Amino acid sequence: MSQHHKSTRNMRELKRVYREECENEVQADGSIGARCWLCGQPVNYDEHGREDSFELDHYYPASTHPEHYEDPSNFKPSHSSCNRERGNKAPRPGLGVLSRNWLE
Repeated sequence: MSQHHKSTRNMRELKRVYREECENEVQADGSIGARCWLCGQPVNYDEHGREDSFELDHYYPASTHPEHYEDPSNFKPSHSSCNRERGNKAPRPGLGVLSRNWLE
């Protein structure tokens, strides 16, 4: 098996494991599921292909830091739309820790 195929298979497994960890993460408010690291809102772990669906993002983008592509410490949970919007740019500064969820 070529190195590329081993790397592809390894990354597929890393993504699967990371998604499971995120999906089962317990939040301080008791809700289940890691929130998008870019916008802080809940992620849809049940449906694929939606704007709010889970997508693995890289803190250091793979296109600019390929050496960190398979590094789990570089993985971040995101919405597919937030990940696409960010591209390989630095993340926008967030609001910080909210005093409460103002959108509910």
